Amino acid sequence: MAEINPSKRVAIVTGGGSGVGEASALALSATGWSVVVCGRRRELLDSVVTRMAAPGLAVTCDVADNESVDDLFASTVNRFGRVDLLFNNAGTGARPVPIDELSVDEWQRVVNVNLTGPFLCSRAAFAQMKNQTPLGGRIINNGSISAHVPRPNSAPYTATKHAMTGLTKSLSLDGRTHNITAGQIDIGNAGTPMTARMPEGAAQPDGSIRPEPLMDVNDVARAVVYMATLPTEANVLTMTVMANEMPFVGRG
Repeated sequence: MAEINPSKRVAIVTGGGSGVGEASALALSATGWSVVVCGRRRELLDSVVTRMAAPGLAVTCDVADNESVDDLFASTVNRFGRVDLLFNNAGTGARPVPIDELSVDEWQRVVNVNLTGPFLCSRAAFAQMKNQTPLGGRIINNGSISAHVPRPNSAPYTATKHAMTGLTKSLSLDGRTHNITAGQIDIGNAGTPMTARMPEGAAQPDGSIRPEPLMDVNDVARAVVYMATLPTEANVLTMTVMANEMPFVGRG
C-alpha cells in the first residue's frame, strides 16, 4: 500500500481554538502536519493558525450540524486534498446540578456537541478516508476519565463520554477493511481554561470541595501526536493521560 509522505499528512482538529485542541493542533503542526482547526470562534482559530509551523486552515463549524460538518470536510479536501486524521476534540458540559434540576435543553445541548458531533465528523471522515488514495486514515476521540467514573452531578457529560467509548470501538471495528483506525484518549485535569478553577477546589463524591492538581496540556498534545503518527497497522485503542496526583484511581 502506498505510504503518505509525512510532510503531506492532513489533520482536522475540532474544538481547535483553545485548550487541548489548540495544544494538539500546534503540536501536530510542529511535526509537519497540515492542520485544519474548527470551532465557533473565528478569532481564536485564526490565532492558532498564525502560530502553526506548517500550513494551516481555520474553519468555523458547528460540529452538531450536518451541513456545517460537510462544509468543514469539503474545505479541508479543497485546500489539502485529503484527510489523514480527525481529532474529535470538541466538547462541552452542563451545570453541575442534580439531575432533577437539569433542563432537557441543557441535556440535549451536551448530547449534540459531545456525541452527535463526533458521529457526524466520523461519518464524514469515513466517507473521505474510504475513497482517497492512499486509502485510510485515523480517528482519535477525546473521551475523558468521566468515560470510566463520573464526577458528582455530571450526568450529561458522563453519559456522552461513556457513549464515546462505544463509538470509538465501533469505528475501530468498522474501519478495519478500509485501513481506518480509531482510538480514544481519556484526559484527566489537563491545564486549560476549562479546568482553571480546580486548584482552588472541585466537588468530591463525599460532598467536600478539595483542590485538585493539573498537568501541562502540552503533555496531552504529545500523547495525541504519538497516537496520530503510528502506522495504520498499529493502534492505541485507549489511552489515559492524567495529572498523577488527581483523585481518579480510588475515586469515591
